[in-house]
Parts: sequence; C-alpha cells; structure tokens
Amino acid sequence: MPLSKRLFDLLLVALLALLLAVPMALLLLWLLVAEDGPVFFVSERMKTPEVAFRLWKLRTMTNVGADQGVTGGDKHGRVTRIGVWLRRFRLDELPQLWNILRGDMSFVGPRPPLRCYVERFPQIYRQVLQSRPGVTGLASVMCHRAEDRRLQQCQTPAETDAVYARVFVPRKAKLDLIYQRNRSLCLDLRLLFRTVSVLALGHRK
Repeated sequence: MPLSKRLFDLLLVALLALLLAVPMALLLLWLLVAEDGPVFFVSERMKTPEVAFRLWKLRTMTNVGADQGVTGGDKHGRVTRIGVWLRRFRLDELPQLWNILRGDMSFVGPRPPLRCYVERFPQIYRQVLQSRPGVTGLASVMCHRAEDRRLQQCQTPAETDAVYARVFVPRKAKLDLIYQRNRSLCLDLRLLFRTVSVLALGHRK
C-alpha cells in the first residue's frame, strides 16, 4: 500500500472520528435500547490470501447459531426494522473506521472477501488482494445495486452462493483489477464522492 494512500486513510479517519463521535454514540445508545442482543456483528474476512482479520459492522440481522455466506433473499426475513434503515444508508459499516485505523482496510479497494471464496478462487484473489481491501471501491460502485437485486431473488443459501460465485466473483474481480491498474488519490476521491452521492439518495452502492 503506498504511503500516501495510508496517510490519506489516517487523516480521513481522524476527521470522521471528530465529526461522527456524537452521532455514533447516540446511534449506539439507540441500538442498545431498541434492539435485543449485541450491537456489533463481527465477521472473518481476508486481508490477503493467507491473512484473515475481524471485520466490524453494526448488527442488522437477528442472531442465528451459524451465519455463513453472502446475504441473499434467504436472509431477508432476518433483517431487523432498524437494520433495514442502517443498511439502506450503509451506516452499519461505520465501525469499519476501526478496521481502517488498524490497517486491515483502506477507504477504497476491493471489498474484503470471505475465506470460502478465497479458497475456491485462489487465482482470482491472489491478484485482487494485492490491493488492500476497502469500504468502497470501483466494483462496489458499479455492481452493488445489481448484486443486491440479483441476490435478493435467491431463496436458499445454496442458490445465493451459486449466483454469487458464478456471476459476481468474476465480475467484481475484473473491476477490482481495473482499479488496481489505475489507482491514484484522484481516483479514490472520485469513488468516495460517487459513493457518498449514491448514499445521499438512499440507495446502497
């Protein structure tokens, strides 16, 4: 990761931490009062093909014993009422500022994959994960709404997995590699601006 990109991440984390400290505290208090169970959801993701990390989110679904795989229509009924709102504006991803501060992630890069997909598609992720995973990125901006629509049509975990592996793993990897070849601070700023503008309309990127 270029030093300039890391310094940009740290400066932006510091700025957002100052701006969001009070709203985040109020949001956590609201979740503690309104929701049963833990406020945070922690998921294993891959930083490199060999190195995993714990990705933090605000919990948006009811708890089950074993929650695996990407989110599709088979999990739709588990999304809480508050979770729908959090996911719509991607507020559930605010705790990933901690992941950025730790160096697990950057603001812009490929979305960190689950271990199962890295193990199933090692050649793809050996290339993609040469870039540090990000909260948003070219693939997120270009694919996320289509991915959500397609996966919401899936009714079983097996169907969700099959569609994601067949359609979106290669599609997103292609875009992630385009970003990798062309990454720059200017491109990162454009992708961040595009992400914020889409979220301002109330859609997931």
